[in-house]
Amino acid sequence: MHEFGRKGAVPLTHRFSLSPEEVSALTGIGLTSIREAAASGALTARKHGTRTIILPADVKRWLKTLPVIGKKAVTEEQS
Repeated sequence: MHEFGRKGAVPLTHRFSLSPEEVSALTGIGLTSIREAAASGALTARKHGTRTIILPADVKRWLKTLPVIGKKAVTEEQS
Protein backbone atom coordinates (compact mmCIF):
# COMPACT_ATOMS: atom_id res chain seq x y z
CA MET A 1 0.00 0.00 0.00
CA HIS A 2 1.20 3.53 -0.76
CA GLU A 3 2.62 5.34 2.29
CA PHE A 4 -0.19 7.92 2.18
CA GLY A 5 -2.73 5.13 2.53
CA ARG A 6 -1.50 4.33 6.04
CA LYS A 7 -2.98 6.34 8.89
CA GLY A 8 -0.28 8.38 10.57
CA ALA A 9 2.03 8.41 7.54
CA VAL A 10 1.33 12.12 6.95
CA PRO A 11 2.57 14.42 9.75
CA LEU A 12 -0.25 16.17 11.63
CA THR A 13 0.99 19.58 10.52
CA HIS A 14 0.48 18.57 6.85
CA ARG A 15 -3.00 17.05 7.21
CA PHE A 16 -6.03 18.62 5.48
CA SER A 17 -8.30 17.56 8.35
CA LEU A 18 -7.82 16.63 11.99
CA SER A 19 -9.73 14.67 14.60
CA PRO A 20 -10.57 16.35 17.92
CA GLU A 21 -7.84 14.21 19.53
CA GLU A 22 -5.30 15.46 17.00
CA VAL A 23 -6.38 19.07 17.55
CA SER A 24 -5.89 18.54 21.28
CA ALA A 25 -2.41 17.11 20.72
CA LEU A 26 -1.39 19.95 18.39
CA THR A 27 -2.72 22.79 20.56
CA GLY A 28 -2.12 21.43 24.05
CA ILE A 29 -5.76 22.19 24.85
CA GLY A 30 -7.71 19.42 26.55
CA LEU A 31 -9.92 17.14 24.51
CA THR A 32 -13.00 18.05 26.56
CA SER A 33 -12.46 21.74 25.78
CA ILE A 34 -12.02 20.95 22.07
CA ARG A 35 -15.24 18.91 22.01
CA GLU A 36 -17.15 21.61 23.95
CA ALA A 37 -15.94 24.31 21.54
CA ALA A 38 -17.06 22.19 18.57
CA ALA A 39 -20.44 21.41 20.17
CA SER A 40 -21.08 25.10 20.90
CA GLY A 41 -20.11 26.14 17.37
CA ALA A 42 -17.16 28.23 18.57
CA LEU A 43 -14.86 25.79 16.74
CA THR A 44 -16.19 24.74 13.35
CA ALA A 45 -16.26 20.96 13.04
CA ARG A 46 -17.65 18.77 10.28
CA LYS A 47 -18.94 15.21 10.06
CA HIS A 48 -17.83 12.61 7.56
CA GLY A 49 -19.90 9.57 8.37
CA THR A 50 -19.32 9.00 12.06
CA ARG A 51 -16.00 10.86 12.12
CA THR A 52 -15.70 14.42 13.38
CA ILE A 53 -13.15 16.38 11.38
CA ILE A 54 -11.76 19.85 11.95
CA LEU A 55 -9.88 21.85 9.35
CA PRO A 56 -6.55 23.38 10.40
CA ALA A 57 -7.74 26.83 9.26
CA ASP A 58 -10.74 26.52 11.60
CA VAL A 59 -8.42 25.61 14.50
CA LYS A 60 -6.29 28.71 13.82
CA ARG A 61 -9.39 30.91 13.54
CA TRP A 62 -10.75 29.57 16.84
CA LEU A 63 -7.42 30.04 18.63
CA LYS A 64 -7.39 33.69 17.57
CA THR A 65 -10.78 34.21 19.27
CA LEU A 66 -9.52 33.04 22.66
CA PRO A 67 -9.05 35.84 25.20
CA VAL A 68 -5.69 37.58 25.35
CA ILE A 69 -4.25 37.82 28.84
CA GLY A 70 -4.28 41.42 30.05
CA LYS A 71 -6.01 42.72 26.91
CA LYS A 72 -9.48 42.82 25.46
CA ALA A 73 -10.26 40.10 22.94
CA VAL A 74 -9.48 41.04 19.33
CA THR A 75 -12.32 40.50 16.90
CA GLU A 76 -11.82 39.64 13.24
CA GLU A 77 -12.95 43.17 12.26
CA GLN A 78 -10.13 44.67 14.36
CA SER A 79 -7.37 42.40 13.01
